[in-house]
Amino acid sequence: MSHNYVTGLDIGSSSVKAVVAELKKSGQLTLLRAFKSPSAGMRRGSVEDLAEMTRSLNVIFTEIRKISKEALKNIFLNIGGPDIHIQSSKGIVAVSRADYEVYQDDIERVVQASQAINLPPNRIVIHSLVKEYLVDGVGDIQDPLGMIGNRLEVNSLIIDAFAPRVKNLTKCLEMAGGTVNSLILSPLASARSVLTRNQKELGVAVVDIGFGTTSLCVFEENKLIHTAIVPVGSGNITNDLAIGLKTSIEAAETIKLSFGSAMSKGISVRETIDLRKIDANAKTNPTKKFVADIIESRLAEIFEFVNNELKAIGKAGHLPAGTVLVGGGAKLPGIVDLAIQELRLPAQIGIPETASLEVVSGELNLQLEDPEFSCAVGLTLWGNDRMSPKGGQIAGMNNLWKKILDHLLP
Repeated sequence: MSHNYVTGLDIGSSSVKAVVAELKKSGQLTLLRAFKSPSAGMRRGSVEDLAEMTRSLNVIFTEIRKISKEALKNIFLNIGGPDIHIQSSKGIVAVSRADYEVYQDDIERVVQASQAINLPPNRIVIHSLVKEYLVDGVGDIQDPLGMIGNRLEVNSLIIDAFAPRVKNLTKCLEMAGGTVNSLILSPLASARSVLTRNQKELGVAVVDIGFGTTSLCVFEENKLIHTAIVPVGSGNITNDLAIGLKTSIEAAETIKLSFGSAMSKGISVRETIDLRKIDANAKTNPTKKFVADIIESRLAEIFEFVNNELKAIGKAGHLPAGTVLVGGGAKLPGIVDLAIQELRLPAQIGIPETASLEVVSGELNLQLEDPEFSCAVGLTLWGNDRMSPKGGQIAGMNNLWKKILDHLLP
């Protein structure tokens, strides 16, 4: 496997997005190209047609091969879907040295102990994320290396997924000629690219509104405290418009992107849309306010899901850094105002942070200033973290993921 290239691949229900980066010997990550192409064979985070999905990947892989075939040998792939589970776990070990100093092997042993959980045979662990270490009962330690104590403990979050979903996804990628390095939960990848350390310290929620799903992850004190995914996304808005306007899905999508707004307040009832320019079979000219009413109703439902999840963990209205909206659905005009109204929290659109990276062109930089690319950029950054000597919370997960791939793939 080449360590010169890192490719973040975001497979969604509507489109496939990829960001290819090169890791220089100096340690500098350089973003080379970003790609986007239509997706087929994927529905709400699950592969429903292997052949269609493989063909979709072949299109974007052909473009990536023009950069280098090696870029396909180190892919960091997103995973989502409403069947993702998260649970807390604890590991405890005795410090092995006679001088009671905590060494790296002690840290690895305690992390492995926290991963020893009972799961059904059709589920596999995707992430084991360290929340805190404890040395002799003293907690809130981020790195216990070199500390003195008798007992080392760790509190972790274990995220597991439905094994057949993972197997189908990785099989498509392998059939198209790619090699998976790791799977990353979609909202975690997005959070990696759009959140600052200060936001995660204060308390913040990332809401990723994709075409088929909406995902949420919540951070506080620089720790992930919750994540959830529901099978409702911007594609449901398109379906609602198709029904409400009595038009095709394609026309409804065009109307959503060209005339849609997340809030109907302030839109005149006299502003109409000439639907016949979009759909020759249309017989009515709906008002922009009617279209906005449909969009607002579905988005309000999505934000209700977010609020219910925040209530379940006691954080509704109590996240000082508010919410950061990413994904294709976050590009609807007025969505920030609706989020503030529905969630009663500060809100903003999340743009992938590339200031610390080298970007080969201003055109690429403009392309990446898009909330829809937050996951793909985050996957690339996560891959860079994984490959660096100090991988933080995800250090030590390489061997676990290799075992998973060995188990799943022939």
